[in-house]
Amino acid sequence: QCFVLTTPLQLATATAMLVNRGRPITPHLLKKDNQQTAKRAVPALLKQVRKQHWDYIIRAMIHVVHGHRGTSRRIARKGYQIAGKTGTAQVFGLKQEEDYEAENIALKLRDHALFIAFAPAKKAKIVVAVVVENGGSGGAVAAPIAGKIIEHYMARNPS
Repeated sequence: QCFVLTTPLQLATATAMLVNRGRPITPHLLKKDNQQTAKRAVPALLKQVRKQHWDYIIRAMIHVVHGHRGTSRRIARKGYQIAGKTGTAQVFGLKQEEDYEAENIALKLRDHALFIAFAPAKKAKIVVAVVVENGGSGGAVAAPIAGKIIEHYMARNPS
């Protein structure tokens, strides 16, 4: 939006850093060699942030999915908590007196829908970032996609 350009991989990497309370995770593809061992990057810890600040943000993200007014409460599941954040990125700017009415705007100019999430919220195993170009609302469009990905992963990797 505006001058900020972010890829889904950057969103997922930032979310993983939040989950790990400041410990960056270098994204990479796992490649197994002939002995079937995976090669991984070793993360380096960044500047310390107070624990209560990490916890506050994570609690807020849990409320996005599990709060009674959460914008993504439709994806809440029993058995584990999902923490998430919805987003909507404008494709073009509106004049001050203009109203945004998606049905009157060409599809290629409609807002992008975003959602980042991790689960289980207390001890994350998966981080997901979904961007649906010209999809509209992050809570209505991107969050259900992320919810299905998380549900599929958690069914195959129970706690």
